[in-house]
Amino acid sequence: MSSNVEKIKERLGIEEVISSYIKLEKAGKNLKGKCPFHNEKTASFFVSPERGTYHCFGCSMGGDIFSFVEQFEGLDFMGSLKMLAERAGVQLEFDKANNEYKTEKEKLLAIMEDATKFFEAGLQSSKDAQEYLKKRGIKSETAKEFRIGYIPADWRLLYTYLKNKKYADNEIEKAGLIKRPEEIGGVKKEYYDRFRGRIMFPISDSGGRVIAFSGRILIDDGKSAKYLNSPDTILFNKSTVLYGIDKAKQTIRIKDYSILVEGQMDLVLSHQAGIKNTVAVSGTALADSLVSKDNVVNNLGIIKRLSNNIILAFDSDNAGRKAAMRSSAIALSLGMDVKIADLPDGKDPADLVLANVESWKDVLRNSKPVVEFQIDTVLKKMTAANLDLRLLPQALRENVLPFIAPLTGAMEKAHYIKLIKEKTGLSEESIREDLRKIEASLNGLVAEVRMAEKLKATTTRLDSIIRKLFGLIYYLEKNNIPGIDAKSHLTSIKNISGERYENIIKSIEPHKDELLLEAEVTFSLDNNNLASDLNELLLNFEEDIVRQEFSETMSELAKSEREKDDQKGQDLMKKCQILSIRLSELAKRRIKI
Repeated sequence: MSSNVEKIKERLGIEEVISSYIKLEKAGKNLKGKCPFHNEKTASFFVSPERGTYHCFGCSMGGDIFSFVEQFEGLDFMGSLKMLAERAGVQLEFDKANNEYKTEKEKLLAIMEDATKFFEAGLQSSKDAQEYLKKRGIKSETAKEFRIGYIPADWRLLYTYLKNKKYADNEIEKAGLIKRPEEIGGVKKEYYDRFRGRIMFPISDSGGRVIAFSGRILIDDGKSAKYLNSPDTILFNKSTVLYGIDKAKQTIRIKDYSILVEGQMDLVLSHQAGIKNTVAVSGTALADSLVSKDNVVNNLGIIKRLSNNIILAFDSDNAGRKAAMRSSAIALSLGMDVKIADLPDGKDPADLVLANVESWKDVLRNSKPVVEFQIDTVLKKMTAANLDLRLLPQALRENVLPFIAPLTGAMEKAHYIKLIKEKTGLSEESIREDLRKIEASLNGLVAEVRMAEKLKATTTRLDSIIRKLFGLIYYLEKNNIPGIDAKSHLTSIKNISGERYENIIKSIEPHKDELLLEAEVTFSLDNNNLASDLNELLLNFEEDIVRQEFSETMSELAKSEREKDDQKGQDLMKKCQILSIRLSELAKRRIKI
């Protein structure tokens, strides 16, 4: 397997791979561009074709072509390996039937693939399900493209099918496909299918591997949920996945903008209409996750890496409008260019596509920058309700100025201040005065959002380093390499990570087989540099532990400033200074290596 890694690197230069994702320009022997992993105005992301590596001096993300694809696409190592192998025309040589190399994640992915095929066959056998999709406007070729399926309203159809495929109960359960009631009187109940009587939409990761399902009830009995999604599993986290991202990503890059809709039907019909740069959140839980500080870069961040421009096309009901506005504020704080699609009352994108494809395209063409959309919405509501115009300044403070405050460009702000003046007759001076007050109140929130983005980048890099570090240690332990004491390095990790050590061990040990496979793929026993590779990883680990603590402290500092907690702010500032000195010392150590 390690020879396959080298073959891929020989056939795919890092410049070729990364320039297919972001724009790069020459910088001496290297290339540079704006980092796709955090918001920046000045390029600090450098690619070295000579070394086959990249590094961002802003957020410290770095690595080779495999780690870049992992981080950009949101894939694991095996996902990036398979994607790049396909691109390079390299046939991967490892025996999937050999359990020694079959990690838990690989098994679960195989289960999800077999389940998808089962659901696809179920659709072909059900005239009612086919008729439902036809009624909703979905063509048969579209259903095949999105691998839409169906499962009848029976209790154990999928379970029986997967058991016949020799999968174990606990594996099928871990994939989120079956459930079992609580034990009653010490008697274990039988497993049953989680999805029954539903149209099945497979949810894929960025590499096209099925990791979850969303099932739409075919016959509404008034008791069951209309939509049922897979639970969180080791494959699927609903706050980190966008439906259709695998099919939309290339078109988003080419067209340089994305369209975000709410549901599967909206997305499928939009793609069927030829608008393939559409992605979807699935239900309220995902829409809410867009505006969670901790998850903000999981959804909007994925889209932002593909393009900075986005059109939000949420449903026209109150919940949809509110979700669009909340998401807009966060996207603006991340430096994105946000437009809002004004859907007719009571309509969603699927309705428009079904009625007339051109009407959906017109809505997108006529989408407005979020600030302009909000100004027009405020004026329209006041006119419709015949409200006293003396209420206008307050309405603007509440509904318009909060969307101007996060903008980073002075010219942009000046443009919208002038626009408000032209549309309302209010003086620029009064608008600026109110905007300054809004900016002061939002400064802490905007800083928190941007710090959350940077912290996410740091954490993602640290997670990658932890996986490589422990994978190599497990590899060395297994093969007992002379002159390298793997246990002493575990002690070093414990000393470096301090209180974080127990959580790191707890999160990493369940994936030991998976990490061992990754190490066996990446490293070679006849490599004389294993000891130096391990020391390099340890230094990277220590740097990133300190960097993560620094980012977390800065995030707390932004919050303390927002809450006007001066004493806490001073203490946090001192801590930041200490951590900054430690980072400088680690940088000097790196120079000596």
